[in-house]
Amino acid sequence: MSPSVYQEPLVSSTSEALDLAIRQAQSVSGRTSPNPPVGAVVSRAGAILGMGATQPPGGPHAEVVALRAAGSASYGAELYTTLEPCTFHGRTPPCTEAIIAAGIRRVSYVARDSDPRIGVGAEQQLRAAGIEVVRLLDPNGSIADLLAPFRCRVHTGRPLVTVKYAMTLDGRIATSSGDSRWISGPSSRHQVHLLRDRVDAIMVGVGTVLADNPELTTRLEGHWRPLRHPLRVVVDSYGRTPLNARLLDPKLPGQTMIATVAPAAAWVEELTARGIQVEQLPGDAAGQVDLQALLMLLGRRGLNHLLVEGGATLLGSLAAQALIDEIHAFIAPKLVGGTAAPGPLGGVGVTLMADAHPFLLRRVERYDQDVLLIATAADAAWWND
Repeated sequence: MSPSVYQEPLVSSTSEALDLAIRQAQSVSGRTSPNPPVGAVVSRAGAILGMGATQPPGGPHAEVVALRAAGSASYGAELYTTLEPCTFHGRTPPCTEAIIAAGIRRVSYVARDSDPRIGVGAEQQLRAAGIEVVRLLDPNGSIADLLAPFRCRVHTGRPLVTVKYAMTLDGRIATSSGDSRWISGPSSRHQVHLLRDRVDAIMVGVGTVLADNPELTTRLEGHWRPLRHPLRVVVDSYGRTPLNARLLDPKLPGQTMIATVAPAAAWVEELTARGIQVEQLPGDAAGQVDLQALLMLLGRRGLNHLLVEGGATLLGSLAAQALIDEIHAFIAPKLVGGTAAPGPLGGVGVTLMADAHPFLLRRVERYDQDVLLIATAADAAWWND
């Protein structure tokens, strides 16, 4: 994620410069929360003078990284950035100040910054300094995908919730005996670990811990960047997680949090002694962890993106409260059958089809014999500018 200076290759168009900026942003996806992942490029006459991406919290933003890489060559050059430059003092000074001081001639950006601290926006400040400002279109929606988690947290106070599950052609996530290994193939499971590498936290219910005893770590051999092991969150209202559960092993990389309501004091004391975060939250009407309260807690801690890999009970509760923003559904060409075999969502569900929560199908991908459907809630504005 360190800045790079390039004399080659040359870029011949705005789209090529923007593509380089997008790739910079993608290189830090899942590494910048609570900030958004942003990429920037400084160029002149087709030559790339500097490029960079947002650094971890407290570090410089993408525009500053790119300007530092270009150095004095920034004077009279053009800056391409995936997000409107910030105008306010946070952990770092405003990017607009650095752009003006560097003598940039023109700024081209794609997405508007949804942070309310942006005020009237960067365009007014930059134009007042004599800098030309151009707004570009998101070429294929990739920038909107990168920014959606940040936008969700800024607007709602909670992280964007992505639900992942694998199911058979007849809509089952396990057999009637509870066996679920494996529904999807190795290529699909590899994609899940790539997704884990891009999120801030991964959440399951205690039922998944009891049934599968997962580690919830990221496993990618020869990955192109250091692996991210997201915060492991277990929803366990009454402290049923066994003390010998794999995800409680202190040798595991990353951290584990257990969200609970009324656990035994000795259980809490033992977990706390191991360095496990135990968060006692209010219960809902059924005495279970208040999921809205849990999500708001994660949002206050600066987490932008939460991946949920729980079973039907947890997913059904999230769906009932309209807390699912995105679905990654892997469909394997298998038939299980059996009226007792569970589907992805538990709970009571809706009575009328007219009350079903609508989603928009955004992408369809294939991994060997499996199909991945990616859909977003129709009323979720996080992918819109």
